[in-house]
Amino acid sequence: MDTPTLHVNPLAPLGRSWRRLRRRPVAMQVRTILLILAVIVGLVLWIDLAPSSDGGAGAAGAAGAAEVASQPTPVSQASTSTRGVTANSINVVFPIVNLNSEAGKLGFAEDAEYGEQQKAINFYVDQINNAGGIHGRKINPIIVQFDPQDEAGMQALCKDWTEGSPAAFAVVDGLGAWSGDDELCITQQGQTPMIAAWTTTSQWTQLGSPYLWWTGPDDAAVLAALVQWGHSAKLLGGSAKVGVVVGDRTSDQDALNQDLLPDLKKIGVTPTVVTVASGSNETATTNSDVQLAVERFKAAGITSVIPLVEEPAFFPYIGAETSQQYFPKLLLSDYEQSVELALGLIPVPYEKALDGQEGVTTETLGGFDDARPESQGGYDPGVRACYTSWHKAYPKPVAGASSYYIEEQGPIAAWCSAIKLFATAATNAGSDLDRRTFVTAMSKITDFPGSLSPVWTFGPDKFYGPTEYQVVKIHNNVPPSSQCKLKTNHKPQGTCWVSVQPFKPLPSTSGS
Repeated sequence: MDTPTLHVNPLAPLGRSWRRLRRRPVAMQVRTILLILAVIVGLVLWIDLAPSSDGGAGAAGAAGAAEVASQPTPVSQASTSTRGVTANSINVVFPIVNLNSEAGKLGFAEDAEYGEQQKAINFYVDQINNAGGIHGRKINPIIVQFDPQDEAGMQALCKDWTEGSPAAFAVVDGLGAWSGDDELCITQQGQTPMIAAWTTTSQWTQLGSPYLWWTGPDDAAVLAALVQWGHSAKLLGGSAKVGVVVGDRTSDQDALNQDLLPDLKKIGVTPTVVTVASGSNETATTNSDVQLAVERFKAAGITSVIPLVEEPAFFPYIGAETSQQYFPKLLLSDYEQSVELALGLIPVPYEKALDGQEGVTTETLGGFDDARPESQGGYDPGVRACYTSWHKAYPKPVAGASSYYIEEQGPIAAWCSAIKLFATAATNAGSDLDRRTFVTAMSKITDFPGSLSPVWTFGPDKFYGPTEYQVVKIHNNVPPSSQCKLKTNHKPQGTCWVSVQPFKPLPSTSGS
């Protein structure tokens, strides 16, 4: 059994986490690797570039943009460039991490089904093209492999797509592999539409507006929902003593100061805040910081802790709680996917710290990965549509399953819904497709059947899709219980999400 010790090598704990993660479905393996990779690369190296008049990346500076959030740029002011569009085709880039290669670098098993992503992209693009395309234009899928630890390489790809060759009309990222400042390279500097899965708070989409559109939630809304739920559950306010462990990244500090603290102030809560080093190259400092954070929370009698940290800090923080036998209530959320990360860290060695912890999420967690009707707990309509066509093309059972299902939170469903979202906006833009008509069409999409979240609705100043959230509990299902209904290869899941509060509307956020 693993012991709750801290390690100097930042990749060593990831290797052990991977062994536990292998108990999860393939979809969870893929998405968790992407989460880890996204935070490893370092997300606060702001690009000192500004848009040039032709829509490409210019050389003027935009330093300090993280600290000064702008108002979103109206869709009516978007570029009218048709770069990447011909009379017969639309160039769309689909960036994907070579997970097998990255898994090898990080000490993971090379079985994350990287090829499944390529297969899914080509399948759903072909489905659109074979039906006549988009006003007679076929989507030309440019599937590009990249290394998320190679920032220079990602910047070079961004330059190619927005200025050089291949000329991209849009970039679509179904799984959140293309993240952080590299989203802004494409959108803010390159003025190229992007549908992306990696998210943070409203400041990001304001800077990338009107080109950056998220299939995931704006974390400003998530944190507002977290505070609402925490207050109603008596985990915040009243006699509860509240702590916040927050990373030192600009995005974390923005989330703290511009979103979480104002939300807590509204309910009369002044938390104890401890900032910790969170970069993947700051392991020794992070380990020391989280130990001191836990000591401070424990001495202050903190009963509820809100984590605003990425994986390289979340993992050792939970280890520090375990080593000091201090287990407050954690208010988990979609912020840096702390709900999902927690699932990868139980049942051992962090069961006491994480089993039974609750949080808010916009995702369709705790469902069934099979073809049962939604009324029986099966797929939401968006995933069902993706499954129906996929199953027709690939009916052969896999790994002993009774039918070829697609995982509700998996790469097939994620790519399917992102591609369909792009095609819907491009179709609604009309035959005169350019960047302005595309983003205008995106701003008018409502009640779109999503995958990772049930419904996506956008607007002129709402750049993220999810509209609802639910409260879930992490449950260790060893020995098996009726709480974890999902089975993989007919075997009960070792851990699961349990819905404890049904979906309700996300709070509205200013500027988003």
